[in-house]
Amino acid sequence: MKRILLITGGQRSGKSAYAESRALTLAEHPVYVATAHVDKNDAEFCQRVARHRQRRGAQWTTVEEELRLGSLDMTGRTVLVDCVTLWCTNFFMACDGDIDKAKTAMEQEFDRFTRHDAQYIFVTNEVGLGGISVNAVQRRFADLQGFINQYIARLADEVIMMISGIPMRIK
Repeated sequence: MKRILLITGGQRSGKSAYAESRALTLAEHPVYVATAHVDKNDAEFCQRVARHRQRRGAQWTTVEEELRLGSLDMTGRTVLVDCVTLWCTNFFMACDGDIDKAKTAMEQEFDRFTRHDAQYIFVTNEVGLGGISVNAVQRRFADLQGFINQYIARLADEVIMMISGIPMRIK
């Protein structure tokens, strides 16, 4: 049975750990779709990725896909996409900051990806609670992130917001 869960919250709110825990209640061997573009020159980010991999362990199948989620067929699987924010970043950059173009492409990819009968868990950052940036590029990115979060939330069966490690049911 197809089901979509969106987990949102601020940085370090416990989103990923909660999402991983939920996935493991649904499947013995879930799939982890990593959307991050890993720059080997960014040691701190490489350490974050390594910590995530270590925490997940061998029971997870990891798939790295920065843009084309729609190319993946996860029929019958429980799949965790971590994270929508990095996926947005990749589209934002690929579309040269054109949020209309990026939004359309992301919605199409999301629809192609979730058309299969699977259990989907998406992790995203909630960008709508902060102040408005004085930087135009940051404002455009926050707009894109907000639009995509709304799109996924509208289609989700369940939405959870993490606050200080505590899951709060929104939908």
